Amino acid sequence: MKWKTILGLAGMIGFGTLLFVNFGSQVGGYMNFEQAARTGATAHVVGTWAEDRPTSYDRMQNVFTFYMRDEDGTVRKVRYNNPKPANFEEAEQVVVEGRNQDGTFVAENILMKCPSKYNDAQGLKQKASRSSQETPPTSSTPQ
Repeated sequence: MKWKTILGLAGMIGFGTLLFVNFGSQVGGYMNFEQAARTGATAHVVGTWAEDRPTSYDRMQNVFTFYMRDEDGTVRKVRYNNPKPANFEEAEQVVVEGRNQDGTFVAENILMKCPSKYNDAQGLKQKASRSSQETPPTSSTPQ
């Protein structure tokens, strides 16, 4: 091989290693609260809103705080530097993206999975019964 090819390959490997080292600790996958706290990386935590705990919104600081229970049952305070998302109370599941800071999970984004009236059998029955009530009766042709 030519020395330019070797130098080019070494440069690409070095650049790839640099990217991995610098950004690898910042990019996390789906974790629970304990794993997110342990790694310190940005993580996605899936869970549900802990309705038995208080929620608050501070207009002066534009901060919404609530408690969330992850899939392992761990409850943590979540701080979101934005207003409360629409339909927050109706969400079946909440995904927070952020990182742990001093025992509080600071969320950069909140994604909500809201219930769909078309996913379960009861919702389908309700839709079918509504559409059958709206259908006008058929008339017979006069003879």
